[in-house]
Amino acid sequence: MAYPKDISIAEAIKRYRHLPRNHRVHWSKARKDEVVRAVHEGLISFHEARARYLLSRDEFAAWEADYIATGGGAAQGRLEEA
Repeated sequence: MAYPKDISIAEAIKRYRHLPRNHRVHWSKARKDEVVRAVHEGLISFHEARARYLLSRDEFAAWEADYIATGGGAAQGRLEEA
């Protein structure tokens, strides 16, 4: 994957995954699912997602429950929130 030399590989992956850069977006189901998927796949940490998108634990848990209920988290358990 080609990316500018002045950013880290982790930042390039985040950009590639099309994650919103901050909390100022319309939170469609697809965007919420992308954030939950990124946390599940280890692209960003749970704490980074909370800080970046100004999420409470309960709000992230609701996004995650919806993601899992619609088949996004098949065979994956809930993440530890600690």
